[in-house]
Amino acid sequence: MEKTFSLTQLRAGQDFARDNDFAVTMANYSYVIADKETQDALLVDPAYDPAGLLAIVSEKGLKLRGVILTHFHADHAGGTLYSGHSVSIAGIKELLELTDIPIHAQKKEAEWITKTTSVSQDCLQLHESGDGIELGSTLVTLLHTPGHTPGSQCVSVGGSLLTGDTLFLRGCGRTDLPGGDSEELYDSLFGLTKKLPPSTFIYPGHDYDTEKSMQLETLTKSNPVLRDVPKEVWVSRFAR
Repeated sequence: MEKTFSLTQLRAGQDFARDNDFAVTMANYSYVIADKETQDALLVDPAYDPAGLLAIVSEKGLKLRGVILTHFHADHAGGTLYSGHSVSIAGIKELLELTDIPIHAQKKEAEWITKTTSVSQDCLQLHESGDGIELGSTLVTLLHTPGHTPGSQCVSVGGSLLTGDTLFLRGCGRTDLPGGDSEELYDSLFGLTKKLPPSTFIYPGHDYDTEKSMQLETLTKSNPVLRDVPKEVWVSRFAR
């Protein structure tokens, strides 16, 4: 069956924010999901260069209908990188100065997003796990996957999963930052491997690997964080 949507993977420091040395170092991915028929689009994790990302959406002839945040960290949402850190990153606050669209996030992330970005909670459209966003005939589903942060979420669309910092191709998100919980991350990771089809393509939140994406069936064999071990063993090995 032909896909009803397109998925564009954009690397900070290469495809946008090219003059931002910090963006080059952090190697974040942003994504554009668009329905092929209506040309309605969603932008995932628009940090570093909101104006540049909006320009990319416009150049593609797409109509931006909203933003999805995988989690509140400033390299994904904008704002202050971490508490006490000197790095400030453009993100949803600056984007909302350019366009009036909803910011989709999990309910448990709301307080963290407003604190990091200074964006009012009124600008956020808050979701429960399993909620869907309709783009024409394309359904985008939001899956709550806490652990890296309390309200981390993955974005499921047509056999692809955008995992933010929940899962990378060679590892997973850290849990030693504010709001992190290694036991919750274990539950989230193995919840995904049990529920998702093995053919699902995983698209991470950072360009840390040679590959840009990978099927889950391959990932479960190659990524050590997906080895099926008791929770206490996993936490002792990977909690950080």
